[in-house]
Amino acid sequence: MLKLTIVKRLFVGNIPFRLTEDELRAWFQEAGVAPESVTIARERDTGRSRGFAFVDVSDTDFETAVRTCHGKELNGRAIAVTEARPGPGRRG
Repeated sequence: MLKLTIVKRLFVGNIPFRLTEDELRAWFQEAGVAPESVTIARERDTGRSRGFAFVDVSDTDFETAVRTCHGKELNGRAIAVTEARPGPGRRG
């Protein structure tokens, strides 16, 4: 029997500009969350971090991620972890 996993997207704000996707993945794993994918938003022309990321997690990890990671410190910065919402002109 095939088990369907529901994936939800988190918006992760105020991340350090030099943080890598692997480091962000490890930070979530330390909090007991297993990310499906981690994508740091980057400037199109320079490739520099824009200071936020999107992290896909299973439906079962979603509440844990928000509850345990929101406001938690990472490299001296309080990280914002919320449900991702579609931006203006984008479909959800």
